[in-house]
Amino acid sequence: MLFLVLALSAYGQPIDWSKVGDETTRLLSEYLQVDTVNPPGNETRGAQYLAERLREDGIESEIVEFAPDRGSLIARVPGTGKAPPLCLLSHIDVVTSEASEWPSDRPPLGGVVADGYVWGRGALDMKGMGILELQVLRLLARHQVPLARDVILLAVADEEVSNHGMRFIIEEHWDRIGCSHVINEGGIGLIDLFFDGQTVFPISVGEKGLLWGRLVASGEPGHGSIPLPGSSPERLHAAVTKLSRRRVRPTYHPSLLQTFANVGRHHGGLSGAILQSPALVRLFLRRRLMSNPLTRAAVTDTLHVTGYSGALQPNVVPVESWVHIDARLLPGTEPDDAERELIELVDDPLVRFERIQAEPAAVSNWDDPVYDALARRAVEGMPEAVTGPVISVGFTDSIYLRSLGVQAFGFVPFAITQDEATTMHGNGERVSIANLHRGVQVLYRAVVDVAAVDHYEPD
Repeated sequence: MLFLVLALSAYGQPIDWSKVGDETTRLLSEYLQVDTVNPPGNETRGAQYLAERLREDGIESEIVEFAPDRGSLIARVPGTGKAPPLCLLSHIDVVTSEASEWPSDRPPLGGVVADGYVWGRGALDMKGMGILELQVLRLLARHQVPLARDVILLAVADEEVSNHGMRFIIEEHWDRIGCSHVINEGGIGLIDLFFDGQTVFPISVGEKGLLWGRLVASGEPGHGSIPLPGSSPERLHAAVTKLSRRRVRPTYHPSLLQTFANVGRHHGGLSGAILQSPALVRLFLRRRLMSNPLTRAAVTDTLHVTGYSGALQPNVVPVESWVHIDARLLPGTEPDDAERELIELVDDPLVRFERIQAEPAAVSNWDDPVYDALARRAVEGMPEAVTGPVISVGFTDSIYLRSLGVQAFGFVPFAITQDEATTMHGNGERVSIANLHRGVQVLYRAVVDVAAVDHYEPD
């Protein structure tokens, strides 16, 4: 009882959010300077940096490697165990960049703080969120928050390439983690997404499935000077042409219709009324949704040719030619069915599909207290903002956790412009200091809402 009284006393102390925001900015600047570009990764460097910061607040951690220097970090602030653990998930690795395309005084691994931003590869994807999660764990420990559940920090390797870090944790360590809920990347606030002056915070409740592979055409080899019918390049060209003419119809997942309704209710007027009616959405928005590549991907199973290979020199007709295929599948379409449709569409016995990877779509139930806490805190103090559930057109490590029955939600509490969004995997990636200051408060309060014994929140 004495311990609980002392814990509540410390927990009741107000948090100096300005100081925490400045600390968060500094930590992200340092974290961005740790080279974890994948390939090759070297994520153990990043895990060690996080471990050192946790140790400053008395939090022990463990680094587990699926290969030399390819480490992931596991740390926890323990609770009473009355509820299953909550995981805060991020990935340590970042994608490659072309330094020559960045401002000369703000290089990709510089972590430069300038013009109200922290600049560097991973600022948005996703070292920025990783530092917010780190700070939440430190604040829980620092203020001795009495928890009904463990809060576990997972910072994993190799999300950007092969997901080996998450798979290794699931295979070797999940029995002692066992989170019922995970907060990960997948949704980020977008300013003026549908209407000027309105910010939309989509929360990812699911991700499209995927089917990756090679479409391989075979034929007789020959000399480039003599065009031969039925060569592998000719067959491949015919197959790709058929795929490009594939007809698709939009499918409106309930999560998308819910978000449209939320946006419409918030905006009001005739446009708002249309968005609140599924029938009117189908009637009036179909052409607009199908004409925009991003929204088309949200309402259809996509099939994308992402690269060609085959000929080694211009005057040799190869035995085989092939293209990479990236298919993303809405809930309800299984990878086996998509592969069967692809083969039937090509309709050539000398063209085969070689599967590389396949994962079915996975969706979490958004009638859930963790989702509710994220949605409530996302728009708190922002009358211009609205939120709603979405199915992400890409995929993250959450897809593997949902297959275990974990409720996984993708939410990054930053509000960014369209121009800022294009810097993810692009040039000049950055996050504003204002987003870091607000984001750490939003995430901390949401975690306290669902993890604290009494849901008490300091001012």
